[in-house]
Amino acid sequence: MHLTFNPIDVAALLSDVRPSDGGVCLFLGVVRNENEGLPTVAIQYEAYGPMAESEMARVARQIEEDWPEARVRIQHRAGRLEVGEVSVAVVAAAPHRREAFEACRAAIDRVKACVPIWKKEFHPDGSSDWVDPTRSGLGDGGTGGLGEP
Repeated sequence: MHLTFNPIDVAALLSDVRPSDGGVCLFLGVVRNENEGLPTVAIQYEAYGPMAESEMARVARQIEEDWPEARVRIQHRAGRLEVGEVSVAVVAAAPHRREAFEACRAAIDRVKACVPIWKKEFHPDGSSDWVDPTRSGLGDGGTGGLGEP
């Protein structure tokens, strides 16, 4: 399962690590309390489920083709998340750390670029904004998808 409305079970994602894997890289995207200077109290993630699932599976396959010794697992939340909750997890395991790090970084970058998941940020004053992850600065750790639905 790539898309879930439940909290991400990191231990379950890590359980797929093989005895031959000497490097395991885990990326967790966490809902933060601000974005571009605006305070955030929660985020609503919306996704086109079947396509999001298909795209995340495609990303994992592509990464495993590009790094043949790596195995990748990806999971992304949908629904309303509060500050501090994990919104996305990527696990990349490989015999060596370099491949694990490279595969993990490439996987999260590709998820952000092509998976149809959108986020709406909620602010303390009750206002909200759809976040466009193609805006400058969001490639450094933002937890968005493709922009407005």
